[in-house]
Amino acid sequence: MKKEIIISAALNEVRIAITESGELAELFIEIPDKERLVGNIYMGRVGKVIQGMNAAFVDIGISQDGFLHFSDVDTSIEDSFITEEEDDEEDESLTETSDSSSGVARKKPSKAKKKPASKPLPTFSTKRSGVVSIGLQPKQNIIVQIVREAYSSKGVRVSTRVSLPGRYVVLMPFESAIGVSRKIQSVRERKRLRQLARSILPEGFGCIIRTASQDKSESELRRDWEYLLDVWKEVEKNIKKSHNNPSLVYQDKNLTGSVIRDLFTTDVERVSVDSKKLYQEIINYLNWASPELVDKVELYLGRKPIFDAFRLEKIIADTYSRKIGLPSGGSIVLDQTEAMFVVDVNSGRASSDHEQERNSLKTNMEAVRTIAQQLRLRDAAGIVLIDFIDMNQEENRKKIFNEMRHELMRDRAKTTVYPLTQLGLMQITRQRIRQNITERLSDNCPTCHGVGRVKSRSVILNGIERWLDNFRIESHEFSIILFVHPSMAEYLLEGSISRLSRLMIKHFVKIKLQQTDILSPDEFQFYSQKQQRDITQDFQ
Repeated sequence: MKKEIIISAALNEVRIAITESGELAELFIEIPDKERLVGNIYMGRVGKVIQGMNAAFVDIGISQDGFLHFSDVDTSIEDSFITEEEDDEEDESLTETSDSSSGVARKKPSKAKKKPASKPLPTFSTKRSGVVSIGLQPKQNIIVQIVREAYSSKGVRVSTRVSLPGRYVVLMPFESAIGVSRKIQSVRERKRLRQLARSILPEGFGCIIRTASQDKSESELRRDWEYLLDVWKEVEKNIKKSHNNPSLVYQDKNLTGSVIRDLFTTDVERVSVDSKKLYQEIINYLNWASPELVDKVELYLGRKPIFDAFRLEKIIADTYSRKIGLPSGGSIVLDQTEAMFVVDVNSGRASSDHEQERNSLKTNMEAVRTIAQQLRLRDAAGIVLIDFIDMNQEENRKKIFNEMRHELMRDRAKTTVYPLTQLGLMQITRQRIRQNITERLSDNCPTCHGVGRVKSRSVILNGIERWLDNFRIESHEFSIILFVHPSMAEYLLEGSISRLSRLMIKHFVKIKLQQTDILSPDEFQFYSQKQQRDITQDFQ
């Protein structure tokens, strides 16, 4: 499968697309207005501990307390990693066993001060360890890491299982276990990596060895470990400086840095980026971390916007659409509710019962592939409910179920698919980490007060900039009029050097700004002074 990473940097956003065999598979968007928090580490202070919810709320110094579920306090190695016990079972020639037969990675005591327990500790029931006590008390100081962004009215989710991701390994300062990616199938290689980890890591530190570490030399892996240990030393210094006050003590890499670190592996054939600054940052990082991948990175210098050149802009536009057409004439309609993500599959035409069954199966199969793609692109999470077209034959219903499971195997988020019900409904659960694309790229509508959604002003600005890209390529005019809603005009004029000024400087064009209530908040129009007409559609 041919994989590529395409990076587009504009004034107000960075967009990263990952393609698989030429088709858009994943889309990441970073907007300054919506700060990225996942991966950040904080000194926190426990607020309420609610046994009935199996959770506590932690003040981490931001506007809303973090949500700490008890399962994120007493945790174990993820199922996606292989513990030493499993390797020992696979290799019968070895008799060595791990200290923990259950595979549970115990958390070493935090250096933060704990308030003496004045009442019984809360408890939590786990499948592996039964009922365990959770060492949380109100006003207790703890170190936590954000593992899920805030969404809707819910705050960020945090965990005491702190980790620092590197190129080849993930350092776990409060764990003693060493896990290896299940994608490394060789038992001998897993044991080599685990022995190497033991020889490098200080006592009391654990790690997860990533797939990218397979067959890497000791010097390459040692460099990654030592770098992460140095980062942790800086975190500890920041913890001391916090004086136990809720505050940020470690900020993870920006979007581009984290994608290159985590997803740019040997199976990626090319990385294309249209920003000289980001290009140099990527090259500098790879020269240190993976010099063999440097030649795969290219600076895009084409005249067309990079996403247009790779034919991605139209596909990305579908991620903002409520309705998406299918090849056979059917369509899917996607809606976001407070509790779930809902998809309705609509059929094309059929003239007989026999043709209806065949047409329903064909449309449903097309819908499966489109829905799986849209779940990844939109980062839909939680409960997903799909209303497929009714089919009478059980064999066809099983085909839809198996096809959906197959399509979602490529999804990096954890998903669970359930068979179709008698009503033709399929239920899917998908891991939530970030806000979905609707939450990230839209604001509450000032007219309906949040009942509906409109594109955020930053997204509208990006649309204006893409229009100017096309205008500058095809036109020789240097003076135009821009009509926008007053709220958008205010946004364009903000700052000591306004966004409007930066647009004019970058695209070498004079723009006269006009406010109008006739346009909706997410619309804009360009008017040519030379031609005395609306030219918006000419350069969309």
